[in-house]
Amino acid sequence: MKQIYDPEKHHRHSIRLKEYDYSRPGAYFVTACTHNRECLFGNIINDEMVLGEYGKIVEKVWCNLINHYQNIKLDKFVVMPNHMHGIVILMDVDDVGAGFKPAPTGLMKYYPLSEIVRAFKTFSSRHINELRKTPGISVWQRNYHEHIVRNENELNRIREYIITNPLRWQFDRENPEGVNVGVGLKPTLTGHTPTDHDKQWDDFEEAIFGKK
Repeated sequence: MKQIYDPEKHHRHSIRLKEYDYSRPGAYFVTACTHNRECLFGNIINDEMVLGEYGKIVEKVWCNLINHYQNIKLDKFVVMPNHMHGIVILMDVDDVGAGFKPAPTGLMKYYPLSEIVRAFKTFSSRHINELRKTPGISVWQRNYHEHIVRNENELNRIREYIITNPLRWQFDRENPEGVNVGVGLKPTLTGHTPTDHDKQWDDFEEAIFGKK
């Protein structure tokens, strides 16, 4: 059954910790969704994400962040039809020199996660709107979701979630025509009944993002 989009219910609320410094070194799981959950970036075909023109822009801008911010590394990421997931690693001062040309300490600037996500959304929106000739039109929701990765086990779990995300598009909470796995395990329109494996990811999403 098709879900009705509710902007108060379905947009990603930040669960930012008030006392936490989001410029601290560590791994962060980031999710950003399109305005009104519009499927702009491509389609899922045979359980694989096929990027359209706008999706390729998002992928390129994301990958290019490391050329603008010296204090980050990018881990696994995926661009979905109407959202993206990615892991951003903010590096410690002592780690930044590895793989980069030495830079004078006084010129090295470290950016918090919010600035990095802001730049990603701004640059990708600008390029997409230039291509579709719609200057100033919103591409992304105003908010985004960030999750502090606590340990190696959680990091690997999130990596698996990202890699396998296209396989679960029919159950994805951001899919406007998705199936709510957590309610009755109803069969999909294609006859696929959610399995225990599908349900475990529903539980994972609830733990990371909160209740649907």
